[in-house]
Amino acid sequence: MRGLAWSERSMTAIRAITPVLLSALTMAATGVPAAQAGCRFLMPLGGGGNPVVSKRIGPDRLVGRTNWNTDFVVDRDFRSYRFFFTSASTERASFPVSGFMVFTDGSSLQVINETPTFEPGTGRMFGPFQAVPGKRTRLMNFRVGSSTTPAALGFSYRISVQGCT
Repeated sequence: MRGLAWSERSMTAIRAITPVLLSALTMAATGVPAAQAGCRFLMPLGGGGNPVVSKRIGPDRLVGRTNWNTDFVVDRDFRSYRFFFTSASTERASFPVSGFMVFTDGSSLQVINETPTFEPGTGRMFGPFQAVPGKRTRLMNFRVGSSTTPAALGFSYRISVQGCT
């Protein structure tokens, strides 16, 4: 009888802990609370299957392209979008950050234009940015780098984008 009472208490405790544990695991794995589980990471264009892109700000170029832009593919309709940025540098750094919604009609909308300063390993979420009625979003473009901020050259970062239903 004593074993049965312990078993019932254990099952009650497990039932109470499970939702908390699942929520914590979701937050740890994605950086997003479980209440926002209607969001999913978008894949970078030309990426290797990982939704998180790691880069270092490269120099401006007179000829050729910079590594400042990263496009994330929007493969279905979402109600809103969020950009995530984390500094991967070893010192405090300012990062010129821009974000754009790119539409199927070729137009775009800038939703971020800031130069925030981050301590190593810290970052932030930009958004949510609501979908534009009457427009179909094709890409979310994350741009980190600027010819007007040469002091940012060489700083490392991680970025990702989520679409939310």
